[in-house]
Amino acid sequence: MRVTPAGELYEEMAFIAYHFHWSSRELMTLDHAERRTWVEEISTINRRLDANAGGSRPLEHY
Repeated sequence: MRVTPAGELYEEMAFIAYHFHWSSRELMTLDHAERRTWVEEISTINRRLDANAGGSRPLEHY
């Protein structure tokens, strides 16, 4: 079992919370794989929106 480093955990949680407005309590119920899946889904959505709008997303880095 992999223990997620605190910095990575907070980064994932902040990214998801920013986009979905989920609470830290809700986010802490997710395991690492679930958080990474949501991070990837959000990133995919951001890339699609950026392609259509021609803009940039400062939080898009995954």
